[in-house]
Amino acid sequence: MRENLHRFFRAARGAGVRLSPAESIDAMRAVSKVGFADRTVLRDTFLLTLAKTQDEKKALGDCFDLFFDQPEPQAPPEDNKAEDGKTDEQEPDGSNSGSDSPGDTSGGDEQADSLGQLAQMLLSQDRNEISAAIAGAAAAASLSDIRYFTQRGIFSNRILEQMGIQRLRDDLDNLTATNPAMAERLTDALDGLRGTVRDTVSQALMLYGREEAENLRNEILRNAPLSRIEPRQVEQMRRLIRQIARRLRERYSKPRKRQRRGHLDVRRTIRRNAAWGGVPFLTAWKRRHRDRPKIVAICDVSGSVARVSDFFLLLIHSLHEVVDDVRSFAFSGHLIEVSDILESKSPEEAMAEIMSKVGFGSSDYGNSFDDFEHGWMSAVTPQTTVIILGDARSNNLDPRADILRRIAERSKRLVWLNPEGRMAWGWGDSEMPRYATFCTVVRQCATAHQLERAVSDIVASYQ
Repeated sequence: MRENLHRFFRAARGAGVRLSPAESIDAMRAVSKVGFADRTVLRDTFLLTLAKTQDEKKALGDCFDLFFDQPEPQAPPEDNKAEDGKTDEQEPDGSNSGSDSPGDTSGGDEQADSLGQLAQMLLSQDRNEISAAIAGAAAAASLSDIRYFTQRGIFSNRILEQMGIQRLRDDLDNLTATNPAMAERLTDALDGLRGTVRDTVSQALMLYGREEAENLRNEILRNAPLSRIEPRQVEQMRRLIRQIARRLRERYSKPRKRQRRGHLDVRRTIRRNAAWGGVPFLTAWKRRHRDRPKIVAICDVSGSVARVSDFFLLLIHSLHEVVDDVRSFAFSGHLIEVSDILESKSPEEAMAEIMSKVGFGSSDYGNSFDDFEHGWMSAVTPQTTVIILGDARSNNLDPRADILRRIAERSKRLVWLNPEGRMAWGWGDSEMPRYATFCTVVRQCATAHQLERAVSDIVASYQ
């Protein structure tokens, strides 16, 4: 049963439940106390020891129901008909078909005893025995290794081979010639077995292939242009952005905590312990001052780049554990601060409010930069990284590159993320070449992968 628990923990992780080895051990200890007899108690035990949020409780409950709800063996479609009519259907010479007549059962029994184990099991229709055989064959075929839907046929064949399908085929060939009625019953039972095996494999795919399928979908989505995300993919992309933010938090918050004490200063430690013969009772540490990250994000939310700005603002404001000070601004024709909106409302509500105020208009970079200079230039300090996300298309209006130069002079660095391809920069009303002159870093940022790399590099510069 321990192996089954390990498979369940593996399936739970695939369902999105975060399980550490210590939590798995705690759950196994709890299960050893409550046992497996009462499924309701077992389910509650897992929910209490493993789930940490309401979402995880729901995912774990669904995973438990799917894992412990084994498919029932399917009854042969013609089984009842064969039972009802086996004494009525006779051969043209008046004798009953085969050797299963009520008056002479010894021949049929002897023939059944000579069949293979799988054939006898199917003819007896013992559902518990069939379920146990399928479970054993699935374990022998390593069904828990299934990852993709294209593997369903492969694993179905492996399970049937483990159960002895080849011997069953030989038995069917022999019975077809000697006992057609029994051969027909066995064929119907085999059809039911195939259906049960298919259900078992499909269930395993839902349990063990979910994580791999999710990773594959996320990988495709990570490299898809953000501006072309379909409406049905928006929520999935938001979940992906939150995963990216969590990954960045885990990557960069822990080193900062470890580095608070600094590194051992060997020389000062030796001098400090000279009175004790050099035995290091007292230690001295090298401490390196690190700037606290400050980010000012300025996002173009005009119609052409609104979707990209949506995900960018969501990512930036998901990094509060790493970035201590974040201020966000949005603009089309004019600029407003949106930090409070993003922090106090859900992503959907926040973006709806932002777009209702400044979104979907014609972009005017010059006027928006002027609004920032007169209202919020004091937010830019030598410790601030200013990130501008936009396509730099100002509809042939004054780009006010002089204001961007002053922002660059006041800040630690100025990063421009452009969702357009580099081949389009400088064509038409694009002012990107002029703006790039004052930027520390200029990057194309059209996909979630590029967005993650850009923000990761910015946060890493403070480590």
